[in-house]
Amino acid sequence: MASALVPLPPPGPTAGRFPITGLVRRARRIKGLGQRQMARFARVSPSTVGKVEAGSLTPSLAVLERLLGAAGLYLVVVDQDGRIIQPMADRDDVHDGAGRRYPAHLDTILDPEPGEWWGDIYGLARPPETYHRSSADREARRRRSQWEVRVAQHRHLPPPPITREYY
Repeated sequence: MASALVPLPPPGPTAGRFPITGLVRRARRIKGLGQRQMARFARVSPSTVGKVEAGSLTPSLAVLERLLGAAGLYLVVVDQDGRIIQPMADRDDVHDGAGRRYPAHLDTILDPEPGEWWGDIYGLARPPETYHRSSADREARRRRSQWEVRVAQHRHLPPPPITREYY
């Protein structure tokens, strides 16, 4: 009985599922650079390029960006389908009065209306900004928003209900 061949993981450090050694060598080949030239453009020592390509040195993210940048390449984050993920913008309204950032997974509510803040049920003074703490409520709002944006796709479906769960 023949066993299925399972590909071995690449030796040495990787960026995701790709070996860093191969990425740096490919970058050099794309641009037609020698190790010394790449080192000069990336502002690292030639021995650093050699060690990275040999797999004996795992470069920091900053060094890897500079090595790939020497060949005109950029690091990006992609999802499972290969789509590039754009970073969240850093805005002033995502910081509270003390300069702390609100959690990125929560939607900020500026100037909340009565009932939009979880502390309303306790009679607490309403802050100038808050967010929905209930994961069920956030997910219901997200489903409703997706339905509204993609109404052409969901024309035959009733809109998801809007629930109000604050705790």
